[in-house]
Amino acid sequence: MSNSSSSKPRDIILAHSSDIHIDDGYTARANEGDGTKPLQDVLKTAENVKADVVLLAGDIFEHNRLDNKIIEKTANVIATFSMAVVVLPGNHDPAISGSPWHHRSMIKNDKLFILGVTDKTAVLFKEFDLEIWGKAHRDYEDMKPLSNPRRRKSRWQVAMAHGHYEPVIAGNSMFRPSWLFSDKDISATKADYVALGHWNRAEKVGDGSVLAYYSGSPDYAQTANIVRLSKNGRVRVRRQKILT
Repeated sequence: MSNSSSSKPRDIILAHSSDIHIDDGYTARANEGDGTKPLQDVLKTAENVKADVVLLAGDIFEHNRLDNKIIEKTANVIATFSMAVVVLPGNHDPAISGSPWHHRSMIKNDKLFILGVTDKTAVLFKEFDLEIWGKAHRDYEDMKPLSNPRRRKSRWQVAMAHGHYEPVIAGNSMFRPSWLFSDKDISATKADYVALGHWNRAEKVGDGSVLAYYSGSPDYAQTANIVRLSKNGRVRVRRQKILT
């Protein structure tokens, strides 16, 4: 999907988070009854650093069995902020029929881009010459989050993935995590940044050929990743404390 028109190059600021686990149970109880509070905090943090786009790399909802009230409240929270938000459904909230991501309140928000739902695999922001792509979890089965990387069609390219990183994937292991990707998979993206979700801790991964970071969950890491795509071609990543 294409978004808006082109303009003069400038620095682009991205805010990256994941594993927020919105619900009407545990997360709500931990936040005085408001299961959307961690998302509100992430978006406030993004707004504070003047982010152009927010990347939410999976497990934004704790599960797909939430009632309309919490889904609609989540959609309203997102609509309150001016930034574009790109979501990659994860293993907790895959883009199956009936998931929160298919709810009418989500679909009608023109600032919310849901990979695998409103946008099949990629979102193009023409005004930034930026494409963001990722493979949504579409069911509860295993999948390869970074397989068949998308060919670059813009100056800037960001990949999103929700899964488990291992430097080298052993092919002979009977017991291993699902949704795996390796150094080789990250490098093959040739992206400017790979926004990862699934781990609660914030961590840089990969062999260094491509910048790839887990943001960690806002409640555990207590930070979001702020990515600056500089007009001179440099990419800088830092952690920003979550505003509460």
